[in-house]
Amino acid sequence: MMHRISMFAAMAICCCARLEAQDKATVIRGALIYTVEGAPIDNGVLIVRNGKIVSVGPASTSVPSDAVVVEAAGKVILPGLVDTHSHIGGGSGGDRSSALQPDVRILDAVNPRDESFKKALAGGITTVNVMPGSGHLMSGQTVYLKLRPAPTIEGMLFVGDPLNDIAGGMKMANGTNPIGEKPFPGTRAKSAALARALFVKAIDYKAKIEAAKGNPDKMPKRELDMEAMLQVLDGRRIVHHHTHRSDDIITVLRLQKEFGFRLVLQHVTEAYLVAKEIADAKIPCSIIVIDSPGGKQEAIHLNYENGAVLEKAGVLTGFHTDDGITDSRLFLRSAAFGVRGGMTRDGALRAVTINNAKMLDLDGRVGSLKAGKDADFLILSGDPFSVYTHVEQTWIEGKKVWDRSLPDDYKYAVGGYEVYPMEAQLDACAGGVQ
Repeated sequence: MMHRISMFAAMAICCCARLEAQDKATVIRGALIYTVEGAPIDNGVLIVRNGKIVSVGPASTSVPSDAVVVEAAGKVILPGLVDTHSHIGGGSGGDRSSALQPDVRILDAVNPRDESFKKALAGGITTVNVMPGSGHLMSGQTVYLKLRPAPTIEGMLFVGDPLNDIAGGMKMANGTNPIGEKPFPGTRAKSAALARALFVKAIDYKAKIEAAKGNPDKMPKRELDMEAMLQVLDGRRIVHHHTHRSDDIITVLRLQKEFGFRLVLQHVTEAYLVAKEIADAKIPCSIIVIDSPGGKQEAIHLNYENGAVLEKAGVLTGFHTDDGITDSRLFLRSAAFGVRGGMTRDGALRAVTINNAKMLDLDGRVGSLKAGKDADFLILSGDPFSVYTHVEQTWIEGKKVWDRSLPDDYKYAVGGYEVYPMEAQLDACAGGVQ
């Protein structure tokens, strides 16, 4: 009996110690803090507790007496970066059985232990929209992930129940990628026709459900693809649409106007040619920049000024990696290219943080440093746009999840295929990511 009492007492002491550790605040002070939604704070103080931001302010900010203090003089703090379009995680989406596969979930194919997640952390990315490929008109459901370490994919989701909650968006594409042999469309016009037909079918399916008025005997047969499409029609699932050429962009805007779905334009290489039309439609753009020639013919007119033109037009603009098209470790470089092309510094920082969070409906939790938001941030060695700057630490929900000073973490910042064997195998077998 005494042994049992002692054991339970010890367990109680351990539990109390853990609770006390969780309740204790962490203070990072002395750095230049970019909150993104407010003015930069020199010699700032960031206080986090229980995974949330308690406050962010100047050096005079009151600090809890029992807080764990991290001295960061000479450093720069940014919100955790948000990547609106990536293919990390080793997943794959639809097959070649049809051009439209809204029932497919990338969620079911992502490996939470994949090395590519550590690569993203090395680049300061804390939130990511993982996509199926763009070789289909509709390749399936994307998934929004918080890159916290977890044994299962459920531990990385923003929602608690992926069967009943919306865990991501819907990937669509037009242009050359989804054109092919039957059952895929052979032309751009047929691509648009097939997409329209799917939306019309979904509207009819919705009408049958409404006509049944809850009577199970009158309900239409359950169809997983139509259930996903109803989420798109209701605006609960955002369409992330791969498109490049200006005429393809206009085709997407035409479809969106007809069916009223929520939309984020992805890539939009020639958005600068139709920036007014995009702005008038009030559609956000997630763009990509590359620093060397190559890729597909329809992206030949890509330039660094694209972001600046969109920003000036009033379009909500963000950058993405499309990893492995560009490397997650170099995501901040995309913002630097934006500045080189004429974007404002503030606009470029917003384009990898809060703007992207808005495109994923996650700006209430991530994308800026503000009291009440998730304590996701990174510590930089210097100016965010300098080629000499490194991500030194990445924090998610108040916990340090990557540290460049640790050898096991450092290798993910500088390593190649020897560090990422899974990615090497995928590239060798599948010819890379679409």
